[in-house]
Amino acid sequence: MIARDAVSVRFQPQLVPSTGEVVGVEALARWDGCASPEQLFARAARGGLSERLSRLIQRKALRSAAAWEGALKGLKLSINLLAEDLIRPNYDEWLLGEIEIAGIDPTRVTIEITESALLVDRAAAAERLARLRSAGIGIAIDDFGTGYSSLAYLTSLPLDALKIDRGLVADIVGGSRDRIVVKAMIRLARELDLKVIVEGVESTAQLALLADWGCDLYQGFLGAGALDEEELTRFVAASRIDQVA
Repeated sequence: MIARDAVSVRFQPQLVPSTGEVVGVEALARWDGCASPEQLFARAARGGLSERLSRLIQRKALRSAAAWEGALKGLKLSINLLAEDLIRPNYDEWLLGEIEIAGIDPTRVTIEITESALLVDRAAAAERLARLRSAGIGIAIDDFGTGYSSLAYLTSLPLDALKIDRGLVADIVGGSRDRIVVKAMIRLARELDLKVIVEGVESTAQLALLADWGCDLYQGFLGAGALDEEELTRFVAASRIDQVA
């Protein structure tokens, strides 16, 4: 699949809850042979191709976003890192080189890391993240709330944002414990001056609560799924028309 260049990149919009404005996208891998990015990377791991696939997706996403014009010009881009990426020697140098080759402003780029990426060597990870952040790249913790040391990471790493996992959002309507937890997580992030992105938003009731609690951005099928560049252009253009109307 990699040798045949059969893997493509799709982009899921990140929207402002109160206005519906699209300010960024998350790059996601797609291949016809797998139903999800998780399945795709699991298959790549079995073949020893995780690093090649991860770097391929990051490179494609950066070069696509760098070339965007019209409705897409200036959108921020989030790319996902594997746990192995961050602990590989010289990964930070490789990424900065790819950003330079693509010609994209580093301040448009955010890297998303899961807590599992920090378990092997947190000190080394923090050092690499600090170098990337000093170059203007944003740092976000992905799937926040699913690991074991989340709060420690908020105080010990150079972070700009956290992404609340979709699993915590599903039951926030109706007074469940998840509602209390998500509201508290957003409040904590705000006090730490971190942006909050919530994944998996699928209903207007969920969105209304998140907007009231101070969520900065959301992703989910209520907004849009993962889109190709043509679909993304139409979606962003339509959202701007709706804002004017």
